[in-house]
Amino acid sequence: MKLKNNDAKGIACILVAALGFALMTFFVRLSGDVPTMEKAFFRNAFAAVIACFTLLRSEDKFKIKKGCFGFIFLRCLFGTTGLLCNFYAIDHLPLADANMLNKLSPFFAIIASIPILKEKPTKIDIITTVVAFMGVILIARPTGGVSMIPALCGIWGGAGAGIAYTFVRLLGRKGERTSIIVLCFSIFSCMLSSPFMIINFKPMEWWQLGCLIIAGVFAAVAQFSITSAYKFAPARKIGVFDNTQVVFSAALGIIFLSEVPELLSVAGYIIIIGMAVFRWYWNLKREQPEATAAT
Repeated sequence: MKLKNNDAKGIACILVAALGFALMTFFVRLSGDVPTMEKAFFRNAFAAVIACFTLLRSEDKFKIKKGCFGFIFLRCLFGTTGLLCNFYAIDHLPLADANMLNKLSPFFAIIASIPILKEKPTKIDIITTVVAFMGVILIARPTGGVSMIPALCGIWGGAGAGIAYTFVRLLGRKGERTSIIVLCFSIFSCMLSSPFMIINFKPMEWWQLGCLIIAGVFAAVAQFSITSAYKFAPARKIGVFDNTQVVFSAALGIIFLSEVPELLSVAGYIIIIGMAVFRWYWNLKREQPEATAAT
């Protein structure tokens, strides 16, 4: 038994993306009290540079496929607003609350796939995603005293990301290149955040700049990986694996920040990993009869 090739590639890419985003968050946190818009700018600047070099070496250079421009714009719009709202939530909410709200993205991706991609999730898709989300709640343990505006921003951070990933999947169906999608998103985000960054610019120490440069590099790796992931496979098959970012973040916290997780957090890790393994196994079992019938 084995997964379809594209499904396996999608899962591998989203795991790499989860690790990249965890490392990005780790170094953003290490950068200290840098303003939100500066963090957002560096989050995308390096991805734009890498995408530019990649496209310059390609045959079609910066050419966008016919019929894709509108969907690229929607990917950029939802992705950028989601990113900025997520950074705002991180700066104005307890970190656990912000992380929990951001982990809504796979759930929103499955919902958005229904009208945008005409994909109908199975009962197993819905159940495992909801249970995995419950695991995230156990890890985050949100407080009851969350003010409305930052909380709504955090929710939109997850929703914007999930909808953006759905448009990435649609663009993948249309044959658009990963580098074009990453470049457009990165430039759009930098253009949107740069005026605010200039107005409220705060000089950084050399070590803060170093942390943000490293964060930008890992963000670029993660952005390329997650864009490829949702081109290879639909959100209902791979979205739940995005929650492994929480596990990677916890490991970084234990090793480098001496943050020992509580028992509820450990329970959340077990639930998330358990759902990932269960979905993997379910897809294997479901596709085995199809492969046998085809033979």
